[in-house]
Amino acid sequence: NKEVTIFKQRFFYIFDETQDFMTDSGKIDKKDLKKKDGSLIKTNTGKEFTIFSADFIDNYRKIGRKAQIITPKDIGMILTETGVNKNSKVVDAGTGSGALACYLARICKEVTSYDIRDDSIEIAKKNREFLNLKNLKIKKKDIFKGIDEKELDLIVLDMPNPWNGIKSCENSLKIGGYLVIYVPTILQISDFVNEIKKYDSFVY
Repeated sequence: NKEVTIFKQRFFYIFDETQDFMTDSGKIDKKDLKKKDGSLIKTNTGKEFTIFSADFIDNYRKIGRKAQIITPKDIGMILTETGVNKNSKVVDAGTGSGALACYLARICKEVTSYDIRDDSIEIAKKNREFLNLKNLKIKKKDIFKGIDEKELDLIVLDMPNPWNGIKSCENSLKIGGYLVIYVPTILQISDFVNEIKKYDSFVY
């Protein structure tokens, strides 16, 4: 995929480099889309663009969405607070569109995402393919019934009732691993905290 910028003010994301690309500033010829990054190209009306390859974040912004996805700000907080890295093994439960799972897979060694909805799994798989993430597995399974992966560095529960998954997480997190929940209301946080207090194996 390519991007072009005009006078550092406007960007266009180009999905198909085999076709001419139309803008309100004129047509960009498909042969120009093949030029190397940094090349100056012109539309048929004489408007100048600089062309460069899209990187991961450019592609990530174009993934399919089934519903509201976790925000980049919140993804950043998860990464900062947990310190996951290229050696980390992660489980994400409540796949949704797969936005968080895809971002984690860009950084971590291995990511597995669990969901029970076929529509969520379908769009997440399409997003995985679009971003070419080979280290992301997507499973149709109820995480409340257990997590197959063990010695995990991080588990994220993005679901309405994350307290029901605490036992599964306890059995799969490594010593010193992180459990993160992503919920919209204080009441859900309160219910989760009240439940996790029953477990001696968690520090919070």
